[in-house]
Amino acid sequence: MKKVVIGMSGGVDSSVAAIILQKQGYEVIGLFMRNWDSLADGELNGPTTDSGICPQEEDYNDAKAVCDKLGIPLHRKDFVKEYWNYVFTYFLDELKNGRTPNPDIMCNKYIKFDMFAEEARKLGADYIATGHYARIKDGKLLRGVDENKDQTYFLSQVSKEQFKNVLFPIGDMIKPEVRKIAEEYDLITAKKKDSTGICFIGERNFKNFLKNYLPNQPGNVVNIDTNEVIGKHIGLMNYTIGQRKGLNIGGTEDKMFVVGKDLAKNVLYICLGEDNEYLISTSCIVDQVNFLGEEKIKKCTAKFRYRQQDVPVELEWLDNNEVLVKYPQGVKSVTPGQACVFYDGEECLGGGIIKEVQKDGKKLWYL
Repeated sequence: MKKVVIGMSGGVDSSVAAIILQKQGYEVIGLFMRNWDSLADGELNGPTTDSGICPQEEDYNDAKAVCDKLGIPLHRKDFVKEYWNYVFTYFLDELKNGRTPNPDIMCNKYIKFDMFAEEARKLGADYIATGHYARIKDGKLLRGVDENKDQTYFLSQVSKEQFKNVLFPIGDMIKPEVRKIAEEYDLITAKKKDSTGICFIGERNFKNFLKNYLPNQPGNVVNIDTNEVIGKHIGLMNYTIGQRKGLNIGGTEDKMFVVGKDLAKNVLYICLGEDNEYLISTSCIVDQVNFLGEEKIKKCTAKFRYRQQDVPVELEWLDNNEVLVKYPQGVKSVTPGQACVFYDGEECLGGGIIKEVQKDGKKLWYL
């Protein structure tokens, strides 16, 4: 009997993934990862659940209850130090540089499909499994069947080598089917709300969380069309390109969008109108490219952020593991630091990190 070590998060997806693996005849072992320690890092007032414990401990308790019900062992492993070194430090550095990072992507690359996999091998695993909505077929990474839940965007930095011996048991399912199975098994996670936001921040207020690590440096908000100062921002790291809500500038806020940052002058630029020309770019340079395809194609589609519709693009392969991504039709709010992920139909071809945003072949000075 082949042995599978599955990442048990305390959510419904990994719970049902474990059930499916059991049905398929595998010996299933659960492994819960602890990646964050609020108290150790100065968050004296971290979040708690209705039961008065931190969400991470509640997740572990839920994972344990599921594993007990299914009759599978659950191991627990701390990756707090590794997460800090490889994911959270990256997150803070990107914010300091005015970019908008996606730490969940780096968590998959460095923790879930690297250090977690190594721990699984110590437990004798033939395979590792997770509750991601994605599929692997003939060595190719494919979108999950549930278009609303597809998570290949977050797997775009995981290498071909790391995908070997990986199983995604719920990749062929849609979310309501997953919930139904959990209810049939009367699992504690059956109706548990999906986690949202950045993994280690959870349901917390993002701005309040950041205060623990990056001091706010207020500065001017400038209308990029008129060059007028129209208000104050609370720190550039709290804003991302294309943001409309939460600007708290007053006036016609519903028509205002973040369009750029000047780190040297500590200025936040906004524009009026969602079709403002300053929001539109026609190309970008992507670095840290992890390409999963068999050959470096020149035409495909891309997503510049999660849940965005696919955009037809042309790729020009550069040196230093960089790609010039062209989209002459124009795309709004392409953001440095975010992932650009490539697709060929159902197949995810990997991707990279947006390094520079351009318009008509010229770098945009405000990004």
